[in-house]
Amino acid sequence: MKPPPFTYCDPESVDEAVALKSEYGSDSLVLAGGQSLLPMLNMRLARPEVLIDINKIGDLQRIERWDDILEVGAGVRQYELEDHQLVGELVPLLPEATGYIGHIECRHRGTVGGSLAHAHSAAELPCTAVALDATVVVRGPSGIRTIEARDFFQGRMTTALEPEEVLVAVRYPVTPQAAGHGFVEVARRAGDFALAGAAAVVNLGEDGCFTSVSVGVSSISDTPVRASAVESALIGEAPTENNIARAAEEIVPSVTAADDLHATHDYRRHLASVVVRRAITAAVARAHERRNGT
Repeated sequence: MKPPPFTYCDPESVDEAVALKSEYGSDSLVLAGGQSLLPMLNMRLARPEVLIDINKIGDLQRIERWDDILEVGAGVRQYELEDHQLVGELVPLLPEATGYIGHIECRHRGTVGGSLAHAHSAAELPCTAVALDATVVVRGPSGIRTIEARDFFQGRMTTALEPEEVLVAVRYPVTPQAAGHGFVEVARRAGDFALAGAAAVVNLGEDGCFTSVSVGVSSISDTPVRASAVESALIGEAPTENNIARAAEEIVPSVTAADDLHATHDYRRHLASVVVRRAITAAVARAHERRNGT
């Protein structure tokens, strides 16, 4: 199949890209890696009058640290998160989760900003953004605007981006040195979208009990879900198998995905608690390793 006709633009700066978005608004779409957009164009699920290719914009391809924040440009290829030393040191959940995205060929084309803007509820980067309390940075004709990740994803493949805005970066708080992380997902085949997935970051106190827990869950609703009830059930508790399993059940009411070709609603309810339990358990194990210096 072939895409519908469109006008192609390839700006060389963020200013140019924003000017184009301001001019054409909802009649335009941004092309980054194209892993989601190009199939949608070919199937004519997307019909933009103007396609704005941001691949020449070097300012969108940077990974930098600002105090306690790791800023990743929207144009950074996903595979870079797996191998970049700064990412691995400062936000270790990201390289682990990124390894689950499609296949290596997809990750060499797909971008961080493209995944967030596409906002597929089963995708790994939106899930980790919610779990890590990330902030999405967008730029429009009025300047820079920042949006908390949990507010950025508003519905099925729908975000808080305005038609004249361009997503330019995502900011991740640096993970505490003693924290542990875990990422688990279940898919029919390696590289497929997850039937359910979970990202977790935990901190343990001197007494060994949870002092903080952050959990994001994918593919159970129209948006990635922050598992606040699970987190609340664990604060102050010992990281025992029973406590974690009991808390993981708190995610079940958040499962709103209907039956589809891949899984029933009831199966996803069961699977959601399983991946949450496994992700938290993995995070606890890593927290113990860091405490012991192993």
